[in-house]
Amino acid sequence: MTDTALIESTAPTPAPEPRTAVLDDAHVGDIRGALGTIKQGDTAPRNGIPAKLKTLLAIIGPGLIVMVGDNDAGAFATYGQAGQNYGTRLLWTLLLLVPVLYVNQEMVLRLGAVTGVGHARLILERFGKFWGAFSVIDLFLLNALTIVTEFIGVILAVGYLGLPKTVSVLVAAAVVIAAASTGSFRRFERTAVFLCLGSLLLVPIYFIIHPGAGTMAHDFVVPGMPHGSQLSDVMLLIIAIVGTTVAPWQLFFQQSYVIDKRITPRFMRYEKADLWLGIVIVIVGAAAMMGFAAAAFTGTSGYGNFDDAAGIAHGLEASAGKVAGVLFAVALLDASIIGASAVSLSTAYALGDVLGLKHSLHRGVAGAKAFYAIFAGVILAAAVIVVIPGSPLGLLTEGVQTLAGVLLPSASVFLLLLCNDRTVLGPWVNGRAMNVFTSVVVAVLVTLSVILTAAVLFPGITTTAILDIMAVCGVAGILALGYAELRRRRKGWALAGPVDRTGKHDWRMPPLGQLPKPVISTGRKVGLSALRTYLLVAMVLVIVRIVQLALGH
Repeated sequence: MTDTALIESTAPTPAPEPRTAVLDDAHVGDIRGALGTIKQGDTAPRNGIPAKLKTLLAIIGPGLIVMVGDNDAGAFATYGQAGQNYGTRLLWTLLLLVPVLYVNQEMVLRLGAVTGVGHARLILERFGKFWGAFSVIDLFLLNALTIVTEFIGVILAVGYLGLPKTVSVLVAAAVVIAAASTGSFRRFERTAVFLCLGSLLLVPIYFIIHPGAGTMAHDFVVPGMPHGSQLSDVMLLIIAIVGTTVAPWQLFFQQSYVIDKRITPRFMRYEKADLWLGIVIVIVGAAAMMGFAAAAFTGTSGYGNFDDAAGIAHGLEASAGKVAGVLFAVALLDASIIGASAVSLSTAYALGDVLGLKHSLHRGVAGAKAFYAIFAGVILAAAVIVVIPGSPLGLLTEGVQTLAGVLLPSASVFLLLLCNDRTVLGPWVNGRAMNVFTSVVVAVLVTLSVILTAAVLFPGITTTAILDIMAVCGVAGILALGYAELRRRRKGWALAGPVDRTGKHDWRMPPLGQLPKPVISTGRKVGLSALRTYLLVAMVLVIVRIVQLALGH
């Protein structure tokens, strides 16, 4: 593998661009988005609304796709369950997740635009083969299972629509593979954006069912717990909402997709606008699902008895007619297909980055055989598993959500560390406010992960036990943050100095071979080792528990 130099700008009297760490020369060139093109070396100022809008349209894609792809089959089940079992009382969780979604995805889009190197490769280079291997293994395992749940969504949707399940799953797999294998990045993105528009089918369902807008608005901004419900049950569903809304694959996908689209730091604010667009659509869709599921099932025998997403389609039909049920099934099918595409791509991008393979949608199959083989392989394997008679589909869906909740803290920790690495991000490193907020988010994710693991291993866990876990994790988190702040005051600021952010729009990370070897402190090694040990043990225990349930024990 060789580092590539950015192609010289075609603009008049261009200044030579610095060598960067871009690993695939297909990642250099014009930005050819679904809705527009920006020529390489275009540094002209965007004056006026028309020019800014034209630029935004060309950039739109990464944030929109990663967010809408997050409203996948698992999300339909989770949000539907929240609405069917607890009404709109958990809507406030979506509002709290907005800053979490933005902060996580803003950091990875910044890493992608500035470094030109995928998330898995950066972890490998900056933390060593041991940590890099764990990250890729975690991602591959979780993604493979997630793709299975996407095809479970396909089966549920086509089952409601009365279509043959096996044929439909295989056709869906073929569509996903074909859409990404044309050798045209723009063609794939146009297909993906079209599928994103399909998520808007949830909006007319909302107006057909017409849940109480006042109640929804109240529950969206005023936190509260469902009356008369077991705290342990509610907490597990909240954790599932977090796990389905903030998933590890999103971090790997968006960083690599930003790179593949050839977005540079110069267009950072437009990519942030793209991200906000995606967040708004995903929150609107999630809220709509909770709202119309609550309205459709309240006062019926189905209230509090969630089964699966197909059950929601039937409930909508019983409440508001066939059209509502069909729209929901079509939206579920659409979400499953775009989810399968995004999750599979995140896997192929990560392995391509780490293994030194050509890994770009700008290349055809002939130019990136291994990349497309990985992409198609995970799709076909998931499709085959789903159509095998007797496969524990419901258990697989629950297992994926559990594993996502368990493994998410690891991905968030590495993301935070990379965004404080001045060698990697230079003037784009995190500010103090971002670090404090992200550290709190990581602490909360670790707490939720511990609760989730305990609940899987001990299904009868009590409310008192959950509150005790939260208290212990809270105290540990405060002590850890205090220790980190003390170290920062004693060493960090004096050694590193303030960040010089001048000229940051033209700054890119140098080639990997030119980066100084990172120095990892003893305290950081101990912390990472402790986190990894916990996550490894928790993951193994969860998998064992799932297997036991599958075998009927």
